[in-house]
Amino acid sequence: MKTQKAIYQSSLPSNTRNKLVLRRTRKRFNPRILIDRIIETTAIVSLLFTGFAGVGATGCWGMEIATSSQYWQHQKNICLGMMLVSFSGFLGSALIGAGFSIQRDKF
Repeated sequence: MKTQKAIYQSSLPSNTRNKLVLRRTRKRFNPRILIDRIIETTAIVSLLFTGFAGVGATGCWGMEIATSSQYWQHQKNICLGMMLVSFSGFLGSALIGAGFSIQRDKF
């Protein structure tokens, strides 16, 4: 967000020199910027979470092969499910962000 600076001449008594006073105006709240940042953050976090869940699923898959245990198979399936959910969250936020971008540009 940008702030605009306004320059005013102060009204001091006539025996002193006029000085320029810089005053900052308040930043305006722009809901578009907030929505864009929320969508962008959601997309980044969901992609990171997808990557970490993929690493976890790969590790569980290796442990499943090494130990032939049902426990690791369940853990692997949980990690794969988390990957699916977080990747679909990424796709959804990207779709919503693209829709807002197209609507803003008025195609």
